[in-house]
Amino acid sequence: MSLSRHQVREEAFQVLFALQTDSDADLATIYQSIPHHDQHQIPEYLKTLVEGVNEHQGELDQEISSLLADEWTIDRLAKPDLVILRLGLFEIQYVDDVPAAVAINEALELAKTFSNDKSRKFINGALGKFERQLSN
Repeated sequence: MSLSRHQVREEAFQVLFALQTDSDADLATIYQSIPHHDQHQIPEYLKTLVEGVNEHQGELDQEISSLLADEWTIDRLAKPDLVILRLGLFEIQYVDDVPAAVAINEALELAKTFSNDKSRKFINGALGKFERQLSN
C-alpha cells in the first residue's frame, strides 16, 4: 500500500510526538505500532522525516526559539505545535523537492488534524516569518 506524502507526514507527526512524550521509547517499536506497517514496509520518506528531525532537533529548536515573541520560550509551546514546527522547518530547509509553500501548507494541515485553530494561526505566522527570513 502506497501512502501519500500527506499521510506519511501524519505518521511522522505521530512518531515524533511519541518520541517527544517518551524520549526513551524505542523507534522500531513505535514504527511497528503504526497499524499498516511492519518493520520492512516503513516508507522511506517517513524515515527521512523522523530521522532528520531527530538529527537536527537542536538546530530546529534554536530556529523556533528565534521565531517566538520575546516573552515566549520553546518550553511554553504545546507539544503538538512544537512537533509540527520542527517538521515544517525540517522540510523547508532539508528536503529539496518540497517547496517552502508546500511545507507550510502541510504543517497547517497537520495543525488542523492534531491541534487547534489558534495554534494553526501561530504555526502559519512562525513558518511564514522563517520563509521571509530565508528570502531576504
